[in-house]
Amino acid sequence: MRNHNNNSLNNLNASGNGAWYRTRSPGAVLPLSASFGRMTTLVPFPDLNLMPDSPPPETASHTGITAVRSLAPTLDVERNSLAIFPVPGHENHHAPVVQTLHQDNQELDRYVFKRTRMIYDSLLLQLTVEYGPNPKPAVNVRASKLMEERGLWLNKGQHLVGPVPGVEIGDIFFYRKELCMYGLHRHSQAGIEYTKARLSSFGVPIATSIIASGGYEDNEDRGDVLVYSGQGGRDKSGQQRQHQKLVRGNLAMVQSMQLGVPVRVIRGFHYKNEVSSNVFIYDGLYRIVKSSRVRKSGFDIFKFTLVRIQGQPEMGSARLMRALTLRNTPLAWMPAGYISFNLYGKNEGVPVYLYNDIDYDRSPLNYGYISQSDISSVIAAQGGNNGGCDCNLSCTDDCICVRKNGGELPYSPYGSLLRGKHVIFECGVTCKCTSGCANRVAQRGLMKKMEVFRTREAGWGVRSLDLIHAGEFICEYAGTVVTKELGEIMSMNGDGLVYPGRFAANWKLWGDLSDVYPGNVPPSYPTIPPVDYAIDVSRVRSVAAFIRHSREPNVMAQFVFHDHNNLKFPRVMLFALENISPLTELSLDYVVVDEVDERLAIRG
Repeated sequence: MRNHNNNSLNNLNASGNGAWYRTRSPGAVLPLSASFGRMTTLVPFPDLNLMPDSPPPETASHTGITAVRSLAPTLDVERNSLAIFPVPGHENHHAPVVQTLHQDNQELDRYVFKRTRMIYDSLLLQLTVEYGPNPKPAVNVRASKLMEERGLWLNKGQHLVGPVPGVEIGDIFFYRKELCMYGLHRHSQAGIEYTKARLSSFGVPIATSIIASGGYEDNEDRGDVLVYSGQGGRDKSGQQRQHQKLVRGNLAMVQSMQLGVPVRVIRGFHYKNEVSSNVFIYDGLYRIVKSSRVRKSGFDIFKFTLVRIQGQPEMGSARLMRALTLRNTPLAWMPAGYISFNLYGKNEGVPVYLYNDIDYDRSPLNYGYISQSDISSVIAAQGGNNGGCDCNLSCTDDCICVRKNGGELPYSPYGSLLRGKHVIFECGVTCKCTSGCANRVAQRGLMKKMEVFRTREAGWGVRSLDLIHAGEFICEYAGTVVTKELGEIMSMNGDGLVYPGRFAANWKLWGDLSDVYPGNVPPSYPTIPPVDYAIDVSRVRSVAAFIRHSREPNVMAQFVFHDHNNLKFPRVMLFALENISPLTELSLDYVVVDEVDERLAIRG
């Protein structure tokens, strides 16, 4: 489920007198007990790496630029692993932090990062509802400011060299402010992040990260090799009007090249989605191997060649591009391995792919498809939810359906879950509102293009070909509903059943803004009786039944009613706990207690 860095990366830039660390304000301690449009084409958006910086220019330490390394396949994580180290006797506490990411710390760092990001994503949704979609300042600016005021920024004030604790290759972001919040790229405008000479233990400025957004027509990006243009000399329209100077980010890039400092590379794209028109993806560590001065439009500009350090996980940008191709022309990218491009035929609104390039197993074809759990044999009453609302188009703030949900609409205007609850009551057949009502989200069914794929570890898994945002609805966990008594008999016969009441209560985490607003706690109303029925997916199932178990899930279960009144049998709807990049495996916490139960849960 998780994407750990290669073990050899753990030794990157390690030295006896330098170790990674980070600071947080006293109020930012996170409890360990807490366990608008569809996507379109992928095109570069204008690069910001030539915008002028506010700090005064650094003085160049030399006038010539020379390539101290050559493009060579031997660039790996073991070579020059001691390149970054504090100067002996240097007492500058603001110097760049040298990191050695030990395995024992990675899980905690990842948890803190994901929990912090969950707070930010939840806050973003709440502010969108409060201020509307286009306020000034923008909701992302408001959210990041609130997070900063509450001491929730990570690595604040630290100049991190190499990997950032908790951030993994392939993580996707939507705003430059997010990159600042987590210490991945501290400059909100400039494309080159660098540490000034007065803050550097080397006594010279060094570059630590860049954002490559493809804004230069003469840039070359081949993935593992990136030719990056320097900064400065451009006007507001992006035209080169002056010679670039060997100052600020340009000088820092040269110094990082000569010192062997690894540089974080974040790629930016135009990628239309419900949150933003852009995405930023962390692609890992590169080394600068060559720098040169070239003439463009009559002006001198700098060019830097970066080569990706070997042994790292696949680039997130490459996975994003592959997912886009698979959505449209799958055979163009993967000519072998696909068994079906429409596993469920016309029964689902969007196609579900079936892929296996490991063995000859085709067992998913043996199951019947069902988009909603079959509960007709166990419930006595169907129809509405004890009377419906009288709203004309969509639910208002004081209608009966809002009151049933504790006095608030459960979803944002764009259909994202604002915060988890014991149960959500959506509008039903007796409500007068239209199908486009803001309180009719989970009943609309699967909207993302999914792929059931064979895993090398165990059985089948599910991944999305589309980007899934935090709080977004995915699908219903569906099968044949079985009463508690019948479920006990079936379990004695060895049948594997899924018990909704045993899913982890991760809904308590989603939308919890108590770290931002003191007193904001998960709602205690409405509630329902204990859920003790089972779901039999041995014959018919939805795509959710192929989702594998993880103790660090990116998907949560939320109980929802919309078509019947029996409170003992809520429907199990799945929502994203975090932003899920395309081709990232979905995972769900079944709260299995031993290896046997885990196999049953995975088998579903």
